[in-house]
Amino acid sequence: MCTDNMKLTVIITAGGSSTRYGKTNKLLEKIKDKEVIIRSIEAFLPLKPYEIIVSASESLEPVIKELLKKYGHNQVKVVRGGETRQASVFNALKACNAPDYAAIHDAARPLVKKEDIEKCLEKAMKTDAAIVAVKAVDTIKVVKKDNEIIDTPDRETLWYVQTPQIFEYNLIMQAHKKFEGQSFSDDAGLVEASGKKVYVSEGSYSNIKITTKKDIYLAQLLFEDN
Repeated sequence: MCTDNMKLTVIITAGGSSTRYGKTNKLLEKIKDKEVIIRSIEAFLPLKPYEIIVSASESLEPVIKELLKKYGHNQVKVVRGGETRQASVFNALKACNAPDYAAIHDAARPLVKKEDIEKCLEKAMKTDAAIVAVKAVDTIKVVKKDNEIIDTPDRETLWYVQTPQIFEYNLIMQAHKKFEGQSFSDDAGLVEASGKKVYVSEGSYSNIKITTKKDIYLAQLLFEDN
């Protein structure tokens, strides 16, 4: 997918504390004999990316480096994450070696499909900014702090956001510089706040984000079905 004429850097965000998961770190749990973090990295290898950078928390950094050696992924670079996800991504962007595009992916999404990454990349190459997402299947309510429902948006316009989120490198770098220190829930939000358009590339519902121990069991089942 990637060629000498198009350089894609993959950024894997692994800076979270995993507090909602429990005493162990969710990224070190195994899915079919391989750790979640390794599954997430290996999902991008078929695209032959220009470089892969993992942005890791201080506690995870040495563990991830050892795992990369174990599985022979010596080409993967590890950088120190920041206090927030946004800061962690920014640290990784600054460590990039002048790519054309940057794909930012949650380490806790090990089941992303190759075809969904490819579709998102193709969309980003046409538009400069694209994210993987799936259509909302539930009715969504807008609720005030006192739990009063104040709106029911049209479900046809709502999507569940996933990763990867892929951007033209200079575009996402400038967005991070502009909004450094602020708090956005995802990288697309920074680009949107910059006044640029971001487009959706439809993905798969199996691209779950592992947050709790139940998610690991579900991921095991989904992995076996793929």
